[in-house]
Amino acid sequence: MRIFARVTLPLAAMNFTNQASRSVVATVGPLMAVELGLSASGLGALAAVFFASYALAQLPIGVAMDVHGARKVQTVLALVAACGFALCAFAPDTGVLAVGRFVTGIGIAGALIGIMQANRQWYRPDQLAQMTGAAVFIGASGGLAATVPVQLVLPYIGWRGAFLGLAVLACCVSLWVRLSVPLAPPGFTAPARRSLVKEVAEFGRIFAHPEFIRFMPAIGLLSGLVFTYQGLWAGPWLRDVGELPDLSRANVLLCYALGMMTGNLISGQLASMAQRRGIEPMLVPYGGMAAMLVFQVVLMLRPAGAPLLALLWFGFAFSGSCGPASYSLIAQRFAPELVGRVATAMNGSMLALVFLLQNAIGWVLDFWPRTASGGWDPAGYSWALGFTLAGQVVTIAWLLLARRILGRT
Repeated sequence: MRIFARVTLPLAAMNFTNQASRSVVATVGPLMAVELGLSASGLGALAAVFFASYALAQLPIGVAMDVHGARKVQTVLALVAACGFALCAFAPDTGVLAVGRFVTGIGIAGALIGIMQANRQWYRPDQLAQMTGAAVFIGASGGLAATVPVQLVLPYIGWRGAFLGLAVLACCVSLWVRLSVPLAPPGFTAPARRSLVKEVAEFGRIFAHPEFIRFMPAIGLLSGLVFTYQGLWAGPWLRDVGELPDLSRANVLLCYALGMMTGNLISGQLASMAQRRGIEPMLVPYGGMAAMLVFQVVLMLRPAGAPLLALLWFGFAFSGSCGPASYSLIAQRFAPELVGRVATAMNGSMLALVFLLQNAIGWVLDFWPRTASGGWDPAGYSWALGFTLAGQVVTIAWLLLARRILGRT
């Protein structure tokens, strides 16, 4: 428990900031779209800029984590995130707002990687999925904080005030990580330093690894769907398809965040429990993939009513929140000194999918004219869900066939 308090909890606070920065746009996005006159594709591009920088920063952050450790890297990145939030808060136009989101994406890009890198050093292998899931559970509460709490204070602080509050939070997290997280466990021997070229070259071995090639498409899309809707499109969907007012919409988004939190916690617990008992732990994310297919089909039918929608979006987020546990399970197949880079390779691939998905959904919605209220046609959302459903079917088929194709047992 002492290790969790000193090491995992401060790093989970960085992930709290990460999740809040993703979710806040789903809450304030409709206001931003009206004030700045953004189209669906414009709003999608603005949200995607955040994930583009997040993805681009993954590989260099992975090297930095493995070479310098989580404490040093996260202390600096939290301050970078604070600068990005401040730019958003004081942005005079959409151009500066986009720059702010880009900088923010870089700042919070190491949140999950820092947890995984530190946990690999401090915990036993059969504890990794459990402790990573618990840390992500705490971090996911940042997504919860960006729903109803932000919606309630929005009339008083505006969307700019929400970003300013996140800037202050990021500064506090930077200080906490610096003062609490040790550089390394007692007796830990750091691997011998090599040239930067050799350190970066390890990514080639990771991306070419048969297990990475097999699992990453399905796991990346599963997690990517959750972040795509949490980061932007769940809010507009609830407005245009669910026809919910502001507070009801925020309540459903809160249930979405709760689904992510509980999904991360329970999937980590189940995966570690299975691993200790000699059961294949990847059965946990397999179940999440199957459930995600079902929820997408139901949402395509445009169900109505706040209680039902809260249950459906909770289940959608819960099903897709097996990613962190899956990452920790896959990372165990690599050498300990590569954990940071393995995590960033997986996370970067997933975030590249999020960037594509957020833009693609906006493009699909723009095929239909705007509604009288300024939203988008419900039919467009159903087609967008059909598009992602087809993509998931393809990745699951690859997961089932890849072992035979790649010659792995």
